[in-house]
Amino acid sequence: MLATILVVDDNAENRALAQATLEDEDYRVVLADSGEAALAAFAAAKPDCVLLDVRMPGLDGPATCERMRRLPGGAGVPVVFVTAQRDVDTFDRTVRAGGDDFISKPFRPNELVARVETALVLRRLSAERSELYAQIKQQRDDLQRLQLQKERLVAFLVHDLNNPVNAIGLHAQLILRSRDSTEGARHAAFMIRDQAASLGRMITMLLDIAKADEGQLAPARTMLVLAPLVARVLAELEVRAEAAGTRLASDVAAVPVYADPDLLLRVLQNLVDNAIGHAPVGTEVRVTATPAAGGIQLAVRDQGAGVPADQRERVFEPFVQGMAAANHRGLGLAFCKHVVTAHGGRIWIEDAQPGAAICFWLPAAVA
Repeated sequence: MLATILVVDDNAENRALAQATLEDEDYRVVLADSGEAALAAFAAAKPDCVLLDVRMPGLDGPATCERMRRLPGGAGVPVVFVTAQRDVDTFDRTVRAGGDDFISKPFRPNELVARVETALVLRRLSAERSELYAQIKQQRDDLQRLQLQKERLVAFLVHDLNNPVNAIGLHAQLILRSRDSTEGARHAAFMIRDQAASLGRMITMLLDIAKADEGQLAPARTMLVLAPLVARVLAELEVRAEAAGTRLASDVAAVPVYADPDLLLRVLQNLVDNAIGHAPVGTEVRVTATPAAGGIQLAVRDQGAGVPADQRERVFEPFVQGMAAANHRGLGLAFCKHVVTAHGGRIWIEDAQPGAAICFWLPAAVA
């Protein structure tokens, strides 16, 4: 017998998407466009699971869930909230109302199906092993609440810290432009501006890594030529390289690549900046790009201590520390891996003999 799913949403497009997704998996779908209509449909259709929007005119989702739980048979039917409101307060309200799960809009069809299937299995488990079910649900709710708190922290970092960081960089720039600034003040202002820019990039990377963890890092790809992009990166980092006693060079083939210009620029900025930090005084950091296997392979090479073979996968994890002499770590390489993966590419580390070569491959044309 087919399981019946009641889909409740005041948006017709959302209802249609959920209906098409579930019917493709052979579920029977009943639709309702309001909380009041949902209560009537629940009593008539006796669904096996309910997908319930949170924000609706009139009777909203949590209030509808509370009333549904008091209907005959309502206590045992799983209710999965589907909402665009990803915040801890909304999550807590859905839990108090009796919700079994919490999905964010826009949802991926395969995720929706998986959540419905899980809700149905867990409710069957509840009927058979109520104590075990309660423990599993509590653990799952705790994990989801921690995820929402992490997202709120990331949002704070991005939105609330960007303004003071930008202000620091602006005031440092004003000191650099002032004719009254001493050489010492200008040097200090240059260092402040450089570090403020670095902190700004880190804040943005935190947001992008959080998006990637949620499967929401979507590159805006276009056909572009690499040489001007690489030249821009080297020009931006030339002063930093000179201060570190390092030369910058490039060898970029005239091959088009299908990529997001902004994300690729930031990947190259991170890799070149990383290489400068590990290159000995008097050595060279070189960016190369050559055709490779239906795409293009880029590499940033330094002549430093390199990365031990057993650490080359771990350096792409956030905040990895305790490396050998090269001590590559932080958010930069984790960000690069997320971006390259989102493009359908791959990233790895090779020996540069001496030093390290961080290489990545991207498709050269539209897939």
